[in-house]
Amino acid sequence: MECIINGQKFRYIQDALNDKFERAAYFLLVREIFRLDFERWHQSEYWDNRFIPYVIMDGDIAVASVAVCVNDLRWQDKHKRYVQISTVMTLHAYRGKGLNRYLMETILTEWKEKCDAIYLLANDSVVKLYPKFGFKKFMEFQYSKPVSSTIGVYRKLDINNQNDWHLILEKYMLGNPFSRIKVENRSLFAFHCMQNYSDDIYFVDKYNAVVIFQCENEVLNCYDIFSDEIFEIDELLNLIANENTKIASLGFTPKSDHHYMVKMLQEVNTHLFVLEGKENIYKNKRIMLPVLSRA
Repeated sequence: MECIINGQKFRYIQDALNDKFERAAYFLLVREIFRLDFERWHQSEYWDNRFIPYVIMDGDIAVASVAVCVNDLRWQDKHKRYVQISTVMTLHAYRGKGLNRYLMETILTEWKEKCDAIYLLANDSVVKLYPKFGFKKFMEFQYSKPVSSTIGVYRKLDINNQNDWHLILEKYMLGNPFSRIKVENRSLFAFHCMQNYSDDIYFVDKYNAVVIFQCENEVLNCYDIFSDEIFEIDELLNLIANENTKIASLGFTPKSDHHYMVKMLQEVNTHLFVLEGKENIYKNKRIMLPVLSRA
């Protein structure tokens, strides 16, 4: 669809993935701005319509885009639909022309009444921009606790191994039994496995659990746990900790905060904004959305 933005003619596309040429132009923009490869994700059978890029084209070139990522969320025993604004980007030569404003206003008009909440994660350079669209900044909180390494067995999973990959997805669909907030978006989870955490996925046979974690110096970063077995989280954290580990930091909000240390999440160059006038689970609560649900 042709559109005029600040006197200049462009082409607006609601979902660039439906046409192979527009899709290729969009993927090129993603690589240029974020150094991400969406092609493998798109070629997998796990890409679905939960990720919707809205794109501005100048001729055959994708010059700006804002994506919508639709998540099904369970909070306090209620099902919710949360929309995350994601991968906001503009080619350098096209910045300051109002393209992102056009896309943001279009998306908010379309989605505001279709979901329970709208949120986004912004970098330092645009924190003054999003309040102009009705967003307000909020803090997230992360939970951690002391751990002590115990003897145990676990094995690394290979996402390129068909049996391992099916095991990962099977356990993911069971959910995290320890998380207060559960987000279901298999497509986004598959993206994270392929793009960010392919070397960090393990299976702990004793608890029949898939665990995604990294050990860094004295900290165990446990991003998520997927299983339907009944066991104590401390037992699992101690088992996957190495001999140098002193603290386990969770990538999700635990159901119970007993024996946990809690602090404001201080991510570099990352700020949470939530659209006012919609539901807001962050207000007056010490929580964080699971790391693997972030687009």
